[in-house]
Amino acid sequence: MRTELVTTLKRQATELLAAAARDKEPILITQYGSPSAYLVGVASDERMQQRIALLEGIARGEMAVAEGRTLSHEQARQRMARWLK
Repeated sequence: MRTELVTTLKRQATELLAAAARDKEPILITQYGSPSAYLVGVASDERMQQRIALLEGIARGEMAVAEGRTLSHEQARQRMARWLK
């Protein structure tokens, strides 16, 4: 992962934004030698948000199974039929 100083971001914002979008890798911005922020392209952020949503859905499903909140195949088919009308 690329690391840049906050002063570099101030001076070369356009170039860093283009690099974040082009390289599809976050750029770590440091301030006073400490990590301060990540600069990521829009496409990378959208993919990350989709992954998070998918993982949250999987976690909810696993929790439902662990708690015994499941349906038979027939019950699931009937529920889905209502949505597909």
